[in-house]
Order: sequence, then C-alpha cells, then structure tokens
Amino acid sequence: MCPDLHPSKYVQPPLSSSSSPLKGGQEAFSPLGLNAGAFYALSTLLNRMVIWHYPGEEVNAGRIGLTIVIAGMLGAVISGIWLDRSKTYKETTLVVYIMTLVGMVVYTFTLNLGHLWVVFITAGTMGFFMTGYLPLGFEFAVELTYPESEGISSGLLNISAQVFGIIFTISQGQIIDNYGTKPGNIFLCVFLTLGAALTAFIKADLRRQKANKETLENKLQEEEESNTSKVPTAVSEDHL
Repeated sequence: MCPDLHPSKYVQPPLSSSSSPLKGGQEAFSPLGLNAGAFYALSTLLNRMVIWHYPGEEVNAGRIGLTIVIAGMLGAVISGIWLDRSKTYKETTLVVYIMTLVGMVVYTFTLNLGHLWVVFITAGTMGFFMTGYLPLGFEFAVELTYPESEGISSGLLNISAQVFGIIFTISQGQIIDNYGTKPGNIFLCVFLTLGAALTAFIKADLRRQKANKETLENKLQEEEESNTSKVPTAVSEDHL
C-alpha cells in the first residue's frame, strides 16, 4: 500500500516574507501596554491618592485596593468565558476598553467627593473592566500573531506593559506631587483614550481561528474521500 502523501497533513503553507505575524500583532501591543501600564500606576499610587483626600484612612485604602483586585478577578473570568463562547475578539476588546476608560473618568471625578463608599464602588467598577481587559488583550494578540509562539507574543506584551507601567508611575507620581490627584488621573485618562482609539483601528485578522477552521475542513474532506474510496471495494465484494 502506498503511504498517504496528502500535502495538507505534512506541508505547512509558507508565510509571505512581507507579512510577518509579529508585524500584524504589533497593533495590539501598544493598547494593551497602555491599559496595563495605567493599571500598574494606579495600583502603585492608590494609597497616596486615597490618603491625600481621606487622611488617616490607610486601612480603607488597602481595602479599596483589595476591592479592585477581587473585582478584576471576576471581570477576567467573565470576559474570558464570553470571549470563548462568542469569538468576537475585537468587538469585546474594544467594548471593555471603552468601559475601562469610562470607569477611570468616573473614578477621577468622584475621588474627592468626601464619601469613601463612592470610591469603593467606582474603584471596583474600574478594576472590573481594567483587569478584565488583560486576558482579552493577550488572546487578541495571540490571534493576530499566529503562528508565532504564544510565548513570544506574551513576552512582548509583558515588556510593553512593564515599560508603560514604569513611565506612567513616575509621571503620574510627579503630577500628583505638583498638581494634585485629579490632573494625575486625567493624565491616565488621556492615554486610555489613545489606547481605545488604537484598538478601534486594529484589523481583526484572526489567524488562529482561520487555521483551526481550515484544519477542520481538511479533516472532513479527507474523511469524505476515504469513505468514497471504500464504496467500490464493498460493491465488488458483494458482486463476487
């Protein structure tokens, strides 16, 4: 019997040299870096901002941080489940990014109202979307950079997040020291707006989804051809 030399099983189509997968995924690196950097800066400076408006509330400042973390965990789980079921990568990522911006704006203009319970609610809402965006951004970038290794994509995304985090933390800290908490938070809102705009212009080239679909179609075609080739043999045996 001759070996199965079906090309779809052994040969991977070559990638065009002018279209590197990482080049296509670079569009997602900056928006995720801006979001994660804003989150890192906010988390680092949260205690300073809360005590600035609520002196002596160090314990509640820590509780607000805990609220952001717990809400963010819930947001990450819910957004991950939704993305797995809907496969709407760009749409989901953009909506969550916009909601992150809205949450940041509300937090910025309610921090100095004098009511800690309001800060708990606004900070929790902001954390829900801001942290919930992170797994969405990683998955979207992996889709755009396929078939590059997920480790490479994740590494580049982490580098982007850390660089923006360092820049935002230092810059916002200086702004808070010189001008107050509101200008410092507005500084982050500006860059989150930029990140949302960049996300809106990302071309949703879902390479991994396309590859999985092609693999499934090839498998079904092979099974159909295999079943078709068995029919004449069965008929000839019945005839004899």
